[in-house]
Amino acid sequence: MAVIQLREALRAAMTEEMERDENVFLMGEEVAQYNGAYKVSEGMLEKFGPRRIIDTPISEAGFSGIGVGAATCGLRPIIEFMSWSFTLVCLDQIVNNAANVRYMSGGQYKVPIVFRGGNGIAHQLGATHSHRVETIYARIPGLIVVAPSTPADAKGLLKSSIRCDDPVIFLESEKMLNDVGEVPDGPDFTVPLGVANIEREGKDVTVISYGRPLQRVVRESVAAAVAEGIDVELIDLRTLRPLDTKTIINSIKKTHRCVIVDEDYGYCGMGAGIQQKIGKQVFDYLDAPIEYIHSDEIPVPFNHFMEEAMLPSLDRIVAAMKEVCYR
Repeated sequence: MAVIQLREALRAAMTEEMERDENVFLMGEEVAQYNGAYKVSEGMLEKFGPRRIIDTPISEAGFSGIGVGAATCGLRPIIEFMSWSFTLVCLDQIVNNAANVRYMSGGQYKVPIVFRGGNGIAHQLGATHSHRVETIYARIPGLIVVAPSTPADAKGLLKSSIRCDDPVIFLESEKMLNDVGEVPDGPDFTVPLGVANIEREGKDVTVISYGRPLQRVVRESVAAAVAEGIDVELIDLRTLRPLDTKTIINSIKKTHRCVIVDEDYGYCGMGAGIQQKIGKQVFDYLDAPIEYIHSDEIPVPFNHFMEEAMLPSLDRIVAAMKEVCYR
């Protein structure tokens, strides 16, 4: 067990999988000579050379398409984006091609590719660099969507993603790369895709979140609610597609209440999709309507204080827990 940063956990996952399988390679803008825009791939060019750590032009459509083609030919590409906001220019490669090739070929072609990079609101990047893309991709059959919230999960989920024979959307956050945590340091450590983690067991209310929102404010909100006598069950989804509905439903059957928190927009947001997915199965067990806490539905401001003001806050989350518990 080692105590390392989340960026180091991602690097360890890629390094271990590249040592394990010569078909794995990394490609993206500044991943090689510059050691990565956020230094995730630091030292990997020196270790693996320019045939496996490949700098690309600023053309997401171009290098994403190359990656999909390489995957169908038996390689296992890792495609790094500086920001998931930039993938709006390569939706054709990801949504039309990567997601559909295996199905449309009758299983003759696998597409073992990982698309990874910074997702969501970071720090004063403005509206065009702050999109939360989970609902864009989580609604597409053929894609797997992953959002880790700890360094250990980042390593374990990325290793599982690289080994997966289907395309994986791996959502990191620039604001989480410096996070430090205990990470198993063996090459055999993985975290299974499609399995949520019950981070804290409780009996009063189920709180569901993932990724940066969980790291940024949800854990603190849960601690505040527990201090006021609310026994919270906290679920870290980890994988958004396929969604671990069994864990969510069983938890709500126990607590009879639910609060969902994300940084997406509310209308057609990730939380709204989760409600739709579980609504019928938990309807008879609920003692209060499901609460959904999300970002304000405005373009993300550049101003730091306005940016923070639009995000889910501790007060809003705790108030939602109290509301469903009639406190």
